[in-house]
Amino acid sequence: MPTIVIASPKGGAGKTTAAVILATEFARAGASVTLLDCDPNHSATLWWSKGIRPSGIEVLSDVSDSTVVRTIKEHDRDGGVVICDLEGIASRLVSRAISQADLVLTPMRATTLDATIGIRTVALVQEEEEALDRPIRHAVFFTMTRAIRSRQHLGIQKSFAEQGIAIVNPPLMERAAYSALFQFGGDLHSMPAQGAMGNARENARLFAEAVFAQLVSTRETNNEQRQSIRHSGRSAKKEPQE
Repeated sequence: MPTIVIASPKGGAGKTTAAVILATEFARAGASVTLLDCDPNHSATLWWSKGIRPSGIEVLSDVSDSTVVRTIKEHDRDGGVVICDLEGIASRLVSRAISQADLVLTPMRATTLDATIGIRTVALVQEEEEALDRPIRHAVFFTMTRAIRSRQHLGIQKSFAEQGIAIVNPPLMERAAYSALFQFGGDLHSMPAQGAMGNARENARLFAEAVFAQLVSTRETNNEQRQSIRHSGRSAKKEPQE
């Protein structure tokens, strides 16, 4: 079961919105989703308390730095997904959650300030990679994006690509329905219509599919690494021939 950690040291970047959209879209596709609300504001819990609760989702808010690893492992079920919505600071809880991640996602608006602060998550991921001696897949995605992308957006995207930083496409667009999720609860299919609901639903679906593609890529890489390790082990056991 994959664990997705949504992390950014900048508040207001769209972490909880992305967490809720991924949770509801994955659940709608048939997955069992555990959403860990690790943000002190508990916005995901607020969403969960309203409207029609989508089936297939469990929201846990009593998660601390001392319990986050155990909680993730306890909900490691076949056919399921764990999504961690983290606090907007670099903390022990954030580091411990990242250590369990199959994929770390960093949301940001397409501004130089958001990109400069948000990309600090890469350093946190690298620290955990060094401590664990294994790679942790990481990708960024843009939020509150408009149909016509600014030069600043295109410049940031080009810079990330040149640095080898993965980018999830499509971005999460600026949609009235996304912010309304926290007013009405439920998902994009059960809540009262807000704005262009068809466009919001399509964007959410494509975004979730793009994140899933990142997970599939991660699993393929991990399988290749395990096969390489097993092959090396077998080779080492062979007696040298004279």
